[in-house]
Amino acid sequence: MTNNKILRIIPIGGLGEVGKNMTLYEYGDDIMIVDAGIMFPENDMIGIDYIIPDFEYYLQGKKDRVRGIVITHGHLDHIGAIHHLLEHVNAPIYATPLTRGLIEVQLNRYGMLKAADLHTVNAGDELQFGAFKVELFHVCHSIPDDVGLGIETPAGLVVHSSDYKFDHTPVDNWPTDYAKLADFAQRGVLALLADSTNSPEPGWTKSERVIDAALDTVFEEAQGRILVATFASLISRMQQVVNAAERHGRKIAFAGRSMVDNMEIAREMGYVDLPERLVISLDKSLSMPDNQVVLMCTGSQGEPRSIMGRLANGTNRKFDVREGDTIVLSSQPIPGNEEPVYRTINNLFRRGANVIYEAIAPVHVSGHASQEEIKLLLHLVRPKYLIPIHGELRMLKQHAKLAEEVGVPRENIAVVENGQVIEFVDGKMRLGERIPGDYIFVDGTGVGDVDRSIVRERETLGRDGIIVVNVEVNKKNGTLVHEPNITTRGFMLPEEMEPLLDGLIKQVEKTVKNSNGNIENSVLRSMKSYLYKETKRNPFIFVTVNRN
Repeated sequence: MTNNKILRIIPIGGLGEVGKNMTLYEYGDDIMIVDAGIMFPENDMIGIDYIIPDFEYYLQGKKDRVRGIVITHGHLDHIGAIHHLLEHVNAPIYATPLTRGLIEVQLNRYGMLKAADLHTVNAGDELQFGAFKVELFHVCHSIPDDVGLGIETPAGLVVHSSDYKFDHTPVDNWPTDYAKLADFAQRGVLALLADSTNSPEPGWTKSERVIDAALDTVFEEAQGRILVATFASLISRMQQVVNAAERHGRKIAFAGRSMVDNMEIAREMGYVDLPERLVISLDKSLSMPDNQVVLMCTGSQGEPRSIMGRLANGTNRKFDVREGDTIVLSSQPIPGNEEPVYRTINNLFRRGANVIYEAIAPVHVSGHASQEEIKLLLHLVRPKYLIPIHGELRMLKQHAKLAEEVGVPRENIAVVENGQVIEFVDGKMRLGERIPGDYIFVDGTGVGDVDRSIVRERETLGRDGIIVVNVEVNKKNGTLVHEPNITTRGFMLPEEMEPLLDGLIKQVEKTVKNSNGNIENSVLRSMKSYLYKETKRNPFIFVTVNRN
């Protein structure tokens, strides 16, 4: 069987994790890319700005075969890595109007907009990428203009759901296209790749409409300013907050570069209705009476550099938290990000604010399908094979369990993680080779120049501190010229370090005297052993030897 007769699906990101979603479809000489997102760093990834998929490994030597890039919607976990992808792949990008606008904002920020080949498409359109015929269909999510994909291939029809939910009363009055899903089922679906993020959640995901009543309660009870923090790309939430401000006689200002940029593009394209009489500048809002103002900000995930992160730490330059402020975090903590979110909430309380978040009021609902919706999608599409996507392994496993409950045979479900190639030959699914699906860390302007070992070093430095030992020896006979110099940072209080210092110096002197080879390694080993014996700690130790 030649490779030309094989449909290959290559998950580069989003399987086994929440974020950096990216999937490759390959048939013969044709490759199509779906999404190119980022993932926010975990708590122990010190100094990392974000993480992108390792797409370069698989595309090496195949970049000219990429016929097109299709983006399902405008959230950063689906568009955030596009500028990195375009540095390696010269292929046209297809996106719905709002998604394209948000991509343009992203590319313009990195000076890559002019070089990008962008095309606007709409739900209902069809695209052709070599062997792939793609039908776009609307799905409901927490951002307008989200589309799923029906991908017709010589091997069969594949449905790629995107992030979705079945909201019968969405804010934009545009529910998921049930008719198209049923149409796919009539034609016969070889495989379904579907969102797993909320698979552990029973029942149905609540409609976005419930937030309106929750916001009204907040606005009625707030005596001072109201600050609403959410994702900058959560356009529908932006409209709901504006509507609440109008109902309660307040003006609204936007804070945070990404929030302002996304607001302007959504407003320009008609996805939000922001009347001139309501929207004011941030500077003007700061001089108005507190009970007449709403500020919409970035930082619902406790990101240190965001507006809300800086407010929580007292480092925001333009304005600070005021006693009596009501702060609404209109989002869910991303899995693994709970600690910084709750730390931010605690710090905001300490600074005098009243903080309202999802656990205590319905100020946010998920944009992802819960268990009953996942079952409904399976019934509507009736796929032969299922590949759960978008989620940690526990979410993918739960999705598979739900599929078995509605009649999908266990052997027809592929629970895989990033890098596991899935192949379809003669209508049957099999696992292909496993390619690297590792994290590519972005630290400032550096991409991939920090790996897991560097991140572990940073974690050690942050947890146990550093000790620097400078040893000066006579290059002729290897004896110490003078007493070793030992400096510590973040290891121990000076008064506690004093009694330990004499023992460390004697340990280094003894090691140098008895060393018959590499002094640096001998001192490092002996200090690690001595310090752990005395303190049960493992600081990062850096040894320099000067020979004079």
